[in-house]
Amino acid sequence: MSKKIWIASLLLSGAVVVGPSLVKSQANKSASAATPPAAAPATADPSSPQTVASAAPTGGGLAALNTGDPATLELRANQTFTRGQYALALPMLQKVADNYKDNPDKLGPVEEKIRVCQKNIAKPPVVDPASAAQQPAAPVTAEQRKPHPAPQAGETVVLDIKELGNFEYDVEHGGNIPEDVKHLSGAKIRTHGFMIPLDQAENISEFALVPSLFACCFGQPPQVQHTIVVHCPKGKAVSYYPDEIVVEGALKVEEKKDDGYIVSIFEMDASSVRPAPK
Repeated sequence: MSKKIWIASLLLSGAVVVGPSLVKSQANKSASAATPPAAAPATADPSSPQTVASAAPTGGGLAALNTGDPATLELRANQTFTRGQYALALPMLQKVADNYKDNPDKLGPVEEKIRVCQKNIAKPPVVDPASAAQQPAAPVTAEQRKPHPAPQAGETVVLDIKELGNFEYDVEHGGNIPEDVKHLSGAKIRTHGFMIPLDQAENISEFALVPSLFACCFGQPPQVQHTIVVHCPKGKAVSYYPDEIVVEGALKVEEKKDDGYIVSIFEMDASSVRPAPK
């Protein structure tokens, strides 16, 4: 799958969380399914990913994802797709595709809809000139932005996503990442945000971390400098979590292109993924 960072998110609410971390081992998935979850420990080492079990919330896109009736899931996915709500349709279509993995005739059309969703979500938002004139943007100039201090050896830098990307970025041409931001590459950082799965709706090994899901659900992706592509450790995966999460790991600052387009400038190799404190 093409690694576009503008991938669908679910506007969901409500989840029951057991335990301090979302990360789980794919190898232990079947064993954990047969064994009741253990009581959550009082404390957890952030560098040791543990398991979180999420109960299905009621209503919204997650109810469609968790429906036991494949026909109902497909109907809801197609209705959402037809309405042009690509950000909501994508996870449901991915689940439908998984149901049809042994039926190539039905799988093909579903995969085509998935590609349509990804293309539409990846498109830059269309700006109405009249609206733009009424609400002029206020870009952060080089004089206004606050440079990031160089990280110290062994330090975990705590940053909001928008604080990390506190600069105007030329997504068309690139090449204007501030030097102080480049110097954060390789540093261990801790930040918080919301998960947008990049590979699949379940057992997620890669996801985009964004400051908010609200705009994503209306087809408007966050700015590239306000998105971090998070990679889980090899052999590990996370369950989808609709609320805010805290992610910690090694940051990589580098322009990444796909089909000639800049799709990311921040990536992170996660060592810890857990629900944010309430």
